Amino acid sequence: MSVYAVTNPATGIIEATYPPATDAQIQAALQSAHAAFGTWNTSAIATRAVLLNRVADLYEERRDELSAIITREMGKPIFQSGKEIDITVSIYRYYAANGAKFLEDEQLEVASGGTAVIRKEGVGALLGIMPWNFPYYQVARFAAPNLMNGNTILLKHAPQCPESALAMERIFADAGAPVGSYVNIFATNDQVAEIIADPRVQGVSLTGSERAGSAVAEIAGRNLKKVVLELGGSDPFLVLEDANVKRAAKQAMMGRFGNTGQACNAAKRIIVDELVYDEFVEDFTSAVTGIKVGDPAHPETFLGPLSSAAALDGLAAQVQDAIDKGATVLAGGAALEGDGSFFAPTVLADVTPQMRAYSEELFGPVAVLYKVSGDEEAVALANSSAYGLGASIQTADMDRAHGIARQLEVGMVSINQTSGSAAELPFGGVKRSGVGRELGKYGMEEFVNRKLVTFRG
Repeated sequence: MSVYAVTNPATGIIEATYPPATDAQIQAALQSAHAAFGTWNTSAIATRAVLLNRVADLYEERRDELSAIITREMGKPIFQSGKEIDITVSIYRYYAANGAKFLEDEQLEVASGGTAVIRKEGVGALLGIMPWNFPYYQVARFAAPNLMNGNTILLKHAPQCPESALAMERIFADAGAPVGSYVNIFATNDQVAEIIADPRVQGVSLTGSERAGSAVAEIAGRNLKKVVLELGGSDPFLVLEDANVKRAAKQAMMGRFGNTGQACNAAKRIIVDELVYDEFVEDFTSAVTGIKVGDPAHPETFLGPLSSAAALDGLAAQVQDAIDKGATVLAGGAALEGDGSFFAPTVLADVTPQMRAYSEELFGPVAVLYKVSGDEEAVALANSSAYGLGASIQTADMDRAHGIARQLEVGMVSINQTSGSAAELPFGGVKRSGVGRELGKYGMEEFVNRKLVTFRG
């Protein structure tokens, strides 16, 4: 059974608990979202835009309160919590401003004469299964485009994020969302399986682990439901020999250790050409050892605790496995003493395929450095992962960078910058990193009925 509780990872103290939903409550939520779809899907697009803008307004007005909630729930440093609110606001405003354009009819050429258009409409109630690492942002990139489409939302958040989940449900209610258009559910795993199978639900979007994605996709497949899955990542960060090494080292540090390293698209594998490897190692490890670790509620803290004691234990086991099998520790390497789930910012080198750290996603403040000889070896190593979310290339030669980008088996490539996210840019990967896209116009197109309408006269 899922236990919905606020366990402050900076202290280990359980601050609040919430009971999971009863089966009757789940049935009521399903019926409410299903019933609301009939009205919401026929509402004026301008009405939907007004709602999303009002939601954005409330996020802005409640920025401090909302930031404090997730800092307490999952340990995000408070200034990063504020930044998460900012990008969440931008997503709701983006779809409010652009949704009408994305939903315009598309006229087709008809060889036999007459007229044909593709009309984009909502499909029904959708289930969103969201993770703890970006509690507001992840929900926004699912909810905003789909509410704009005319769909309704059942939102199942991570068990450690009950208060942010309730705060979001309150925002939609206060913004004037129709009853049933956005419903929070504290569902158990068994209830989630039943929800996916229920004929009133037309699709499911999950951001989470590869294991969770496989389980959800299996149930959805049996019940002929479409899925969008954003799963793990082990993103390569390629530093070529002509790169600005100091800039690359700084970007790699920011790209790896932001959000305490708990991001799917973090720069987890740093692949450096041998000609600049020593210089990069010196600059990078210096930047890493200078990271301020501490109380996430303090505005100057850059690295807070991992999200939970279980996350700390899992990461520690992965790192210790690498050390036991011969990896070199250039910085950190262990949990920090004292209260809370703190792990020292860590840099590993000499990681080999026999180590868990080579093939598994390290979801925490641990960077792995690899030395390679030339572009071909760098690309081969980058593509050796089962994941394919994003990648970064650092070089002074744009033609070379674009050539390498074409060879990388990923969904997103950033050149001379870290992987990031913005409301207008599609987000998603290939291979074991999942299927589908979120954000941008492509985020509007995952759960729509592309209805063909043909006519003459």
